[in-house]
Amino acid sequence: MQTDPIADYLTRVRNALAAQHDEVTIPASSLKREISRILKEQGYIADFSIADARVGQEITVKLRYTDDRLPVISGMERVSRPGRRRYVETSQIPKVLGGMGTTIVSTSSGVMTGHEARRKGVGGEVVAHVW
Repeated sequence: MQTDPIADYLTRVRNALAAQHDEVTIPASSLKREISRILKEQGYIADFSIADARVGQEITVKLRYTDDRLPVISGMERVSRPGRRRYVETSQIPKVLGGMGTTIVSTSSGVMTGHEARRKGVGGEVVAHVW
């Protein structure tokens, strides 16, 4: 059996938003830290923190809602999976909802948004789409 930690991260956030929780705790990894950083920079989450757990570390993500208590994140989708990796060149980095969403790309220069990757002229693995 093979597991996908990034899909687990996205699913935990999606489920916490559906249940209207204020925060969600997820086992930490360096890629999950970078995804959390991007989500915070883009305004999808309020904040995140990293703390020691019984085994390793964990990320606590503080979720963000509108004034009407609707989630700021309306959708998240894993693109590149362990069974089907998706790599793109700079010119092929997809735009989410015509540029209204965010593509998260893992490049040789680090994890960044699709917009940043296009600007820097680097391609890489398309990790997820968030809108």
